[in-house]
Amino acid sequence: MTPRPENAPHLSDLIERRTLLRVAASAALTAGVVPGGLLSSGLARGLGHGQERGSAESGQRRPSFEELPNRLGKNHAVAPGHTSQVVIGWGDPVAADAPAFDPAAQTVESQRKQFGHGNDFIAFEPLPYGSRSSDHGLLWVNHEHTVDRLMFPDHDAERPNQLHERVELEGVGGSVVEVRREGEQWSVVDGSKYNRRITGTTPCRVGGPAAGHPRMRTSDDRSGERILGTLGNCGGGVTPWGTVLTAEENIQDVFRGDLERLDDTRRKQLERYNFGRPWMPLSEGYERFHFNDEPNEPNRFGWIVEVDPHDPFAAPIKRTALGRFAHEAASCVVDPSGRLVVYLGDDAYNEYLYRYVSNGVVNTEDRSANRDLLDDGVLYVARFNDDSTLTWIPLVHGRGPLTAENGFDSQADVVIDVRAAADLLGATPMDRPEDVEPHPATGDVFVVLTKNRHRGGEHGPAVDGANPRENNRDGHLIQLAPPGGRGNRHHISDTFMWRVYLMAGPEERGSRYPAEPTQDGWFSCPDNLAFDVAGRMWIATDGNESANGLPDGLWMLDPAQGGAPVHFFSVPTGAECTGPCFTPDGTTLFVSVQHPGLNSGSSYAEPSTRWPDFDDALPPRPAVVALRREDGGAIGSPKA
Repeated sequence: MTPRPENAPHLSDLIERRTLLRVAASAALTAGVVPGGLLSSGLARGLGHGQERGSAESGQRRPSFEELPNRLGKNHAVAPGHTSQVVIGWGDPVAADAPAFDPAAQTVESQRKQFGHGNDFIAFEPLPYGSRSSDHGLLWVNHEHTVDRLMFPDHDAERPNQLHERVELEGVGGSVVEVRREGEQWSVVDGSKYNRRITGTTPCRVGGPAAGHPRMRTSDDRSGERILGTLGNCGGGVTPWGTVLTAEENIQDVFRGDLERLDDTRRKQLERYNFGRPWMPLSEGYERFHFNDEPNEPNRFGWIVEVDPHDPFAAPIKRTALGRFAHEAASCVVDPSGRLVVYLGDDAYNEYLYRYVSNGVVNTEDRSANRDLLDDGVLYVARFNDDSTLTWIPLVHGRGPLTAENGFDSQADVVIDVRAAADLLGATPMDRPEDVEPHPATGDVFVVLTKNRHRGGEHGPAVDGANPRENNRDGHLIQLAPPGGRGNRHHISDTFMWRVYLMAGPEERGSRYPAEPTQDGWFSCPDNLAFDVAGRMWIATDGNESANGLPDGLWMLDPAQGGAPVHFFSVPTGAECTGPCFTPDGTTLFVSVQHPGLNSGSSYAEPSTRWPDFDDALPPRPAVVALRREDGGAIGSPKA
């Protein structure tokens, strides 16, 4: 591993600097808080000076499981001593009257009742509500996108098929299914009152400052308050009151149109969101997805959408106060003040990191009292400073340059065109900010930066302290430290500390891990994070196969044991690993295997794998897998 870059110091180094003392005093981070409290004592162990290599002095111990060899294959694999089970996959029934899956006879009606495609983020909500049950609950699963050439036996890239497009629109969105574990096996509860699909045509309400705004109105919705469908659902989060936040990401992929036919203002607005180069256009079957015909329809997607899995009749709500961009994460934490904080990543090259802070406080006794918290608050964007501080800048109409002179006539304009607003405020462009997860015990916040081939050179911004690699093909993690003591972080503070926590990739490309991994332990392109009941970090990847010819999968990193990543799970060729989610007791780990078989040149007739069925009559099917230890213990914990 290469030495730690000078511009990415340890937090323990920062605490000794006068810079921190000056910032703590001048910014009045939190009255009575000792600056040394910015360091997470739990994460500092094994991460201080002389402990980067995982030497004997670092106290590193062997992991609690035998590491999985890092080998690409047609099937998934899990570390020895563990079991895996496919719980539900594309085409499996969700509604009680769903027909059996028949890839040669797909219809809009059948897909609307079956598990969708491209499964991603997973949330497990215990049943009954408010319990810590780990063998009975509700699974929410995102369906980010479809892959038509692996879905339809009669797919023809040269001839768009309207039926295919309509089936695909029902294959995105999300699924709610009631699940129960008996012994070691999980199963979907058939006919459950909770089971339902939310798709690209499900009516959604609009909340927040953009609700009813003229830029949200279309020929089908004169009110601007009712939208058909949710699209591009990638990452997400869970609120303290048990609702799910599903993140609309690459909405530009479904829209088609001619940018040159638009006026300069509208063209620039769409270009800032990369419209004009669709990947899975739906405009052949739906005029509303042609932005020349419906110029406001793109404004109605790219939001955080709140779904209540406990109420099968509750409409999804697009929470516009959280901004419009390529959302990946929506991770929630309650500040000591009682206010809700949501961390958000804009998953595109050289985009920004955001935070939302509610004006009201979370009500832990009455979940219905929280219904407006995500509509009334302040959105912030991050600026990473050279002195290893981070400044949160409010995105508020009328403040600074966010005025009519610059095209922002209201807060609705700010949240609809939040990327342009963040540009004006001098936010720091990042290397594809995806997941953002607060550590449940320490309160430190970890930002996942997947990669950035447009960093440095002629293609993008220069390297900086927070993004220190040119043409970053491997990605990295950044650790943020809000002020306050361990477990008592002040997430609403305007100033945090930061450091580069991990530089992914192989040694020859300048990687740096908290402790040195084995030949199977390093990875590229981190994507999602999860923390288990003991505070161990689990890192899912997206791009390890394309970067290194190795499988994407899941790695465990235990800071308390020295911090070397350990390979635990791999997905089949062509797939990425997404949505890691633990049951409350840590004995089951759910993961999504997304787009298996999606390799260059793969097709319905010749996919690179037919996972998970390995049936010549069936195409590869994205699915949710449940991972458990053979002895039933908590995954990642030492055996008794």
